[in-house]
Amino acid sequence: MVKDKVLIVSALEQETNGQLEDYDVLYTGVGKVNATFKLTQKFGKYGSHIPYDLVVNYGTAGSRNLPIGELVDCTRFVQRDMKITQLGFYEGQTPFESPNTMIVLSTSNFNPIDKRLVCGTGDSFVDDIKKESLYVQVFDMEAYALAKVCREYDVPFISFKYITDNVNEHSVKDWEENCSDGVGLFKSEVLKKLLDFDEDLL
Repeated sequence: MVKDKVLIVSALEQETNGQLEDYDVLYTGVGKVNATFKLTQKFGKYGSHIPYDLVVNYGTAGSRNLPIGELVDCTRFVQRDMKITQLGFYEGQTPFESPNTMIVLSTSNFNPIDKRLVCGTGDSFVDDIKKESLYVQVFDMEAYALAKVCREYDVPFISFKYITDNVNEHSVKDWEENCSDGVGLFKSEVLKKLLDFDEDLL
């Protein structure tokens, strides 16, 4: 697959540690609003023609049971902080949107890791797992927003997350220590294989 046809999206430059200069990388900043705005802006400036065959999100995340230092793929995305159950909506459902669309699915056939985990996105740093839904396996702050933008623009999307912490009282310290450590693994386990991937299979 041609590099120029792939857009890599990360929240922060410190997550990539300056090692992705050969790729088109978009840094969005932290959170769902920043992620939505930056990716939409990136797509929008090209008008009706988006010059990417695939959007790959790489970033850091916490998990309740995955070991720190593991690189995983996420293919299902939910808003973990969208909880309007008082009005009769499901947890994770945006009010007045169909519950059938509350889980955004990856549309990429490229997936060299193939764990297919559920990523819960929210505008908070998780350090107390007791407050979070049991079906969420990976916790971040941008992927759902990116996945939804790609769904609206009909661009294939997939997310790879490097586990930095175990969503507990040590999470902040663990994230700070580990946030730059995963990019080498991302390059060897994902990007190296992406270059050999037949783009017609996307």
